[in-house]
This record gives sequence, structure tokens and C-alpha cells, in this order.
Amino acid sequence: MVPQRIGFVGLGSMAQALFKRWIAVGAVQAGDVYGYDPNVSLCGALRESLGINIVGDNSELALRCDALVLAVKPRYVEEALARLPLQLMVGDFSGKAVLSVVTGLTTAALAERLPGAMVARVMPNTPAMVGEGVFAVSREHTFSEELTGWMTRLLESCGRVFFVEESDLEAVTGLSGSGPAYGFVFIEAMADAGVRLGLPRATAYEMAAQTLAGAGRMALESGQIPAALKDAVCSPGGTTIEAVYALERGGFRAAVIDAVCASAAKAAALRG
Repeated sequence: MVPQRIGFVGLGSMAQALFKRWIAVGAVQAGDVYGYDPNVSLCGALRESLGINIVGDNSELALRCDALVLAVKPRYVEEALARLPLQLMVGDFSGKAVLSVVTGLTTAALAERLPGAMVARVMPNTPAMVGEGVFAVSREHTFSEELTGWMTRLLESCGRVFFVEESDLEAVTGLSGSGPAYGFVFIEAMADAGVRLGLPRATAYEMAAQTLAGAGRMALESGQIPAALKDAVCSPGGTTIEAVYALERGGFRAAVIDAVCASAAKAAALRG
């Protein structure tokens, strides 16, 4: 039997991206979403605006819900997990599904801390809130076939799902987990250039964002590799090849590769 009541341990940006999308598309009902966060004003605002259930602490969340989504910052994960084992006073975590989106918390470490739970580790990203997320699920998850189908359907309502080796999740963190920030920086830089050249700020932002959205869609749907798509835009002696040359002269590719690798290295340092 798949879970009905889903509890969120932490109600920050990633948690909100997930449950707001699930509620919006009808994947779950607001009355089946529970949450706890020490930010009282945030909890009140979410309860008022969405109608989700707010509980008093993490142990109550564990008692009342069939599945838990662990969505706290890495520095808070030990404290959050320490409060969950109060569930052991009335048994253990047998039958509970726990999905973790915490950077660095391995599947094995999560299973060790929550005896009897069925656990899955997922690396998401924030475009989930508009249905364009990337979700990498560790193949070392301990979900049953039925639970895996339930999880996959929920995640697919927010974007694309990939099953990867646990050892690849740090690379995923650097690439897609942190990736939206790189895109936002690029959009901001393109818009700044547009403003410098005389475009209104709002127009420049919208044009830059749509340009990246369109390029991403082409890369996914054209059947061609990005290099071929780039070559098709770069006419000999034209404006685009001049721009690409300027990017290369500024070390654009190396900077992007360094950024992804730096994020992955930080994720590896958080592993536990």
C-alpha cells in the first residue's frame, strides 16, 4: 500500500518546491501534507496559504505520517534525525518510507539512523516548482517496487527522474543540484549586457531567461548534441561566432567546469 500522509522534516525552499507542485497538479491533497520547521512564522504562512498541516515537532511528524521527506540543510540533519527516534518508543520505523533530499547524507547512513525504515536518497533541484526539475535517485534505495513506483510518479510530476549509482550523486549535486544557480547567473549577466546596450531591465531579463529556456528545450528535443546546435548558429565571420570567441577568451568553459567540480567537491566533504 502506498503512503497517503506525507510529512516534511523542514519546510525550506526545496520542500516547498515539492509539495507546492504536488498540490498544484493534484498529485497529493493539501490535507495529506504535514510539516514541521522551527521557523514559526513560515509554518503559519504555509498553513494559511496552502492548508497543509503543521505539527509541533519531528517526533509527532513521524507518528502521524506514512512517509517522511527529510529536507533540512546538512548542518541541521543530525539534530533533525536525533528527534525522529522518539518513534522507537512505540515500536520502530518498520513500514515507514523516508525520502531524503539532504546533500551528503548517504543512503547507508540514513538507514542506520532509522532502523527498519525503507529509505531513498534523492538529489533534486529547485526548478521542480515549475515542473522542470531534475531528480537523481540513488540505486541503493531500499524502497519496494510499489514504493519506487509511487516515488517516481510523484517526482515525475515535478520534472525528470534519473536512477544513478550512489557514488555519482556528488557529481549530480555539482551538475544539476547546484546548476540552476549557474543558469541564473548567466541570465543576470546576459541581462546586464542588454541593459548596457540600452534595453529596459525587465525586457532584458525576460529575453535572457527565454533564450536559455529555449536553448535547453532544443538540446533535449532536437536529437542533436549541443556542439552541433551551437555550430548551426555560428555563421562564418558572423556575430555569434564572435560572441563565442569572446566567451572562450574569458575562460567560460573552464569556469563552468570548475564550478561544477567545486560544488561536487563540497558535496563530497559533507558526506556522512
